[in-house]
Amino acid sequence: MSNTEDTREPRGVDGESVNGRGTSGAPRASGAPVADGAGAEGTGGGDGAVQWLSHDEQQAWRTFLYGVNLLMENISTALEQDPRFDLSLDEYEILVRLSEAPGGRIRMSGLADQVVHSRSRLTHTVARLEKRGILERVRCSGDGRGREAVLTEAGAELLRQAAPVHVASVRERLLDAVGTEDLLELGRIMARTIPEGAPVTLGTVPSDVKD
Repeated sequence: MSNTEDTREPRGVDGESVNGRGTSGAPRASGAPVADGAGAEGTGGGDGAVQWLSHDEQQAWRTFLYGVNLLMENISTALEQDPRFDLSLDEYEILVRLSEAPGGRIRMSGLADQVVHSRSRLTHTVARLEKRGILERVRCSGDGRGREAVLTEAGAELLRQAAPVHVASVRERLLDAVGTEDLLELGRIMARTIPEGAPVTLGTVPSDVKD
């Protein structure tokens, strides 16, 4: 997986480590960091040395990254390939967030923060949903300068129909595989990686629509 290679010690085109180690593993200079971090002293300091992941850390990182990508792909596919919905997981999450908000509306900038999208990415996604009549954009009721995304009746109905399919895929792909206790522990672990006050608290949703 090329997107994980930054966790390893880089090597030159001839296989020689750019940190001074040849392909045989013999050190060229004392104190040079190695790919798995073993024996590397002072790494991560002001001298520009890098604290490379150990073999076990790198394996854990790759497993995490692959597992998350595969899980999100499978859960999204359950909604995208159902002709009744044709929703990506990102689109579904936007509908959920709007359904939890007072009046079914959220300022676009706030919605981008909630779903961890750039402003431009959210604009494109919302535009697709707006063309389908699932939501609409209106001027903010407070100051009239910004824009709010508003869930339509058609969007709310689509969410009610899609929610059971989404929940079933989450249960099958994740909860049934790891169990409730490990899922709760996973939530506690991930909570340590996000800022305090991040918008992950459950909102108030209709009784027949649960994320």
